[in-house]
Amino acid sequence: MRTPEEHATAAAVIALMRGVVYRERDETTWAALERHGAAVRDHFSDIAVDVIVDDVEGFAYLRTREDAEGEEPLPRLIRRRTLTYQASLLAVLLRRRLAEFEATAGEGRLVLTQEQIGEMLSVFAKDSTNEARSQDRIGSTIRQLKDLGFVQELRGQSDAWEVKRVLKAYVDAQTMGDFEARLTEYARALDGEDAV
Repeated sequence: MRTPEEHATAAAVIALMRGVVYRERDETTWAALERHGAAVRDHFSDIAVDVIVDDVEGFAYLRTREDAEGEEPLPRLIRRRTLTYQASLLAVLLRRRLAEFEATAGEGRLVLTQEQIGEMLSVFAKDSTNEARSQDRIGSTIRQLKDLGFVQELRGQSDAWEVKRVLKAYVDAQTMGDFEARLTEYARALDGEDAV
């Protein structure tokens, strides 16, 4: 029979294996991570997985550790997911919008409608005469990011999406810098076309 500490540790391990744990959504698991974090980390350490806890933003997740030189690689517990171009673009755009939101509003949640998200993507999309197809594509892209835990649909509001702060852990400053450089390049190319 497990002790209460062993039970709390096992529950935290299982919750992390299911996905991102948020302090605001799962206070019991969060408390277990705070109290038994060393035991949880030890559990995953044996299988080359790190437990990442961001106390400031209030989320925790698992990340596969890179294999050390000369070590035989272990199978991956956390599958890598290849995002479509559209989903990658949206992740970076949402990360940028989140940074702007935090700089101006500070606290609170960033909530966007599908229409607002579509407007963000439309700057980079080819002009299309098929509006229904465009909306389907935007919806599909949002669902991809939902499956990764980057956005969450608000309860009772079918068209409102909260941008989750865990996105900051996946889209870092380096990625944002690379994206800004590409945008500048893209803008120059467009200016060159207009001049011709």
